[in-house]
Amino acid sequence: MVSEILIEIVTAIGRFLLNPLLYIVIIFAIFLGYRRVKQERKYFNRRIIWGWTELIGQWKDGWLYALLISLISIVAGLTVPKEFLIILIVISIVALVLYLINALSPIVTMGIATLAIWAMSYYNWTFSWWIFSLKGSDLEDGAIVTITILAGLCVIAEGLLIRRAAMKVSTPSIEKTKRGMQAIVYRTKNVWVLPIFFVMPGDAISAVLPYWPLFTIGDSSFALVLFPLIIGFAKLSRKELPVIKLPKIGRSVLLLGELILIGGLAAYFKPMIGFIVLGVGAIIRIIISIYFAQQDKTDHYAVAPSTKGAIIAAVLPDSPAEKMGLLAGECIRKVNGKSIFTENELYEALQLNAAHCRLEVLDRNNEIRLTQHVIYSNDHYRIGLLLAEPREI
Repeated sequence: MVSEILIEIVTAIGRFLLNPLLYIVIIFAIFLGYRRVKQERKYFNRRIIWGWTELIGQWKDGWLYALLISLISIVAGLTVPKEFLIILIVISIVALVLYLINALSPIVTMGIATLAIWAMSYYNWTFSWWIFSLKGSDLEDGAIVTITILAGLCVIAEGLLIRRAAMKVSTPSIEKTKRGMQAIVYRTKNVWVLPIFFVMPGDAISAVLPYWPLFTIGDSSFALVLFPLIIGFAKLSRKELPVIKLPKIGRSVLLLGELILIGGLAAYFKPMIGFIVLGVGAIIRIIISIYFAQQDKTDHYAVAPSTKGAIIAAVLPDSPAEKMGLLAGECIRKVNGKSIFTENELYEALQLNAAHCRLEVLDRNNEIRLTQHVIYSNDHYRIGLLLAEPREI
C-alpha cells in the first residue's frame, strides 16, 4: 500500500511538470518582472525591486497554503471530476493570455468551471481533442460539495496572500493629476502558484489514461493529481498607500473565503446551496474589486509633492534609508539641520556631513521623529530614497 501511494505521488508530480499551464504562468511572472523594471527605469532611472521578485514570490509565498489545502483535500477525500480540472486549466490560460489578472481569483475560475460542467451536462454537450474527451457530469452527486469547499479554502489563501505578500511587488510610478501636476501611484501585480494535490475518482482517469497508476483506500479507487492552481491579484493605489490599502482588501477576501467554506459544508445537506454559494461568491469577489477600484478614482493622492518637505515615494531595499527605518509616504523636513524639498537639496544637505546624516521626519501620522545613520564608503552614494517631485518622463 505504501509503495503504491508513493508511486502515485511521484506520478502526480510528473503530470504536474507536463502541465502546459505551469510553464505559461512562469513565463507570465518573468514578463511581469521585466515590465515592472522597465517602468521603474522609465520614471526613476533605476530599478527599485529585483527583476526576479515576481517569479520567486510566485512559488515562495503560497507553498504553505498549498500544503495545508492538499492535506485537507487528501485526508477528507475531496474528489473533483477530471473535466473540472481540465476546464480550470483552459480558463487560467485564457486569463493569463488576455492579461486578466484579477479574473484569476479562485472563486471566479472555479465558478466558471463549475458552470461549464453544469451546462455540458444540462445540454448534453461533449468535446473531444487528442486523447481527451470532456462531457458533463452530475455535480449534485457529491462533486459540488467538494468543489465549493476547495473554492472556499483557496479564497482564504487568496486573502492571506493579498494581506501578507502582495506588497512585495508594489512599485511606484508617476501619474499626471487632473490639475496638471505629478503625483505617485503604486501598481501591484501578483500571480501565485499553489501546487495542490487534488483527489480524483480512479475510473475517471483510467478511462482516458489507462496507464495512470491507482491506489486503493477502502473499497474505492482514487488517483492523485498535483495541480498548479493560479491566483492573480492586481491593484492600482492612489488614495492610500499599498501598506494600508492591501490589508483591507485581503481581509475582505478572507472573510468571503470563510463564508464560501461554510456554504460548502452546508451544501453537504442540500447540494443546491453549493451552486448558489459559488455564483454569489464570484459576484461578491467582483464587487470587492470594483469597490476598492472606485475608491482610487480620485484626485486625492497619498503621495505627492508637498510644501512641508520632501515626500518619500519609495525606499530602495538594503539601502541606508531602509536601515534608518524610512517609509514611503513620510516627509523629510530637514537633513543635517537644513530644510529640504527636492532630491538635489537632499543630497546637498548630506554634503554638510558626508560621513553622517541626521534627518527630521514627519511620519504618516504627522508626528515628528529624528533618525540618523552613518554613511560608510561602501554605501551607495545616494542613501536610497526616491522622492515625489516633478520629473521629466
